Amino acid sequence: MGRIRRNAKRHYSRSPKSQMRQQIRGVAIIASSTFLLAVLVSLTSEFFLRNVTSLILAFLLLLTIVLIGVGFDAIGVAAAAAQEPPFHAKAAEKVRGALEAVQLIRRADRVASFCNDVVGDVCGTISGTIGAAIVLRLLIVQPDWSELLAAVIMSGLIAAATVGGKALGKTFAINQANDIIFAVGRVLAWWGSLTGRPFFMEKKGQKRRAR
Repeated sequence: MGRIRRNAKRHYSRSPKSQMRQQIRGVAIIASSTFLLAVLVSLTSEFFLRNVTSLILAFLLLLTIVLIGVGFDAIGVAAAAAQEPPFHAKAAEKVRGALEAVQLIRRADRVASFCNDVVGDVCGTISGTIGAAIVLRLLIVQPDWSELLAAVIMSGLIAAATVGGKALGKTFAINQANDIIFAVGRVLAWWGSLTGRPFFMEKKGQKRRAR
C-alpha cells in the first residue's frame, strides 16, 4: 500500500510540462519507429517484387506480410490479456523466458501499441502496395481484364484476409494469452543470450525481479 501511495504521489507531482514532454517523446518514438520499419519492409518487398517474376511468389510475399500483421496483432492482444502471477514461479525457477514474459505483461500498453498500431499499420500499407503491384502484373499477363475489377477484387481479398485473420488471432490470443506471451518471452530471452544484452534493460539501482 505504501509503495502504491508513493507511486501515485510521484505521478501526480509531475508538472504538466513534464507529462507533455513525455507524451511528445512517446509519440516521436512511435512515429520514427513506424517510419523506419515501413521503409525497411517496403524496400525489402520492392526488391523482391522487382527481381521475382513469378506471380505465385508475389502472392506468397503478400500472404507473408498479412500473416505478420495478424501474428503481431495477436501478440498485442495476448500481452493485454495475459496474467502475470503464473510466471512468478517460473521466474523463481529461472525458466528461460519467464522474466521476459513478466516484463511484456507489465508493458502491455506499449507492447499493444507497437504490435497493433505500428506493425499492423505498416503491414496494412505494404500489403496494399504489393497488391497493386500484383494487379499490374496480372494486367500485363491478361490485358483483356478490367483494371478496376482486378483492383477491387484484390483490395477485397486483402481486406478479407487481414480482418478475418485478425479476428481469429484475437480469439486465439485471448484463450491462449499466457502461452503466446511465454513463447515470445523465450524468443526475447534467446535474442538476449545471442547478443549478450537483455532485451529489457533495467534502470540503475533496480533489480530485475518478479513482484
